[in-house]
Amino acid sequence: TINKTAVDIGRDLVAHFGSLRQLLEAPAEQVLAQEGIGSAKYALLMACLELGRRHLAQSLADKELLTSPQMVKTFLRAQLRHHKHEVFAALFLDSQNRLLNFEILFTGTLDSCAVHPREVVKRALALHAASIIFAHNHPSGYAEPSAADQQITERLKSALALMDIRVLDHLIVGERDVTSLAERGCI
Repeated sequence: TINKTAVDIGRDLVAHFGSLRQLLEAPAEQVLAQEGIGSAKYALLMACLELGRRHLAQSLADKELLTSPQMVKTFLRAQLRHHKHEVFAALFLDSQNRLLNFEILFTGTLDSCAVHPREVVKRALALHAASIIFAHNHPSGYAEPSAADQQITERLKSALALMDIRVLDHLIVGERDVTSLAERGCI
């Protein structure tokens, strides 16, 4: 390890885990078991990952979301695909479709997540949101929407419509793809 540079150690880690993403999502004990990695270097690696996520979120906050659906998909993939359990999130937008806040609202199990429309409405009102984009991940990696996904979207849409808050989209984040219910004509 003494003769290896940080670049050499990084290259070895990516090669061992197969990709940068697999390295960053590997359990701590597996990364710490690698030559040249101690708890301080592991903490630095995780801090870099979090800084990257926050940078992406800040970059998104400085732009109008709806001018680039691909930017929204990229952001949501970065935020949601690494979760091992299903999570349900929302992008709360102002009347100009600028980001007010991104929040993970509910966390579920490996293949489902209970979503409570009342809590979503409360949060949207607290943030003075004019519209919302919903998203959740499928830990299976398959981004195809289920019947339950479509049903909860309709329930949320109905509840929020009473408050004049529009649901612009519901995106399902898989391993490689992000599926938009709006693009499919389901919203």
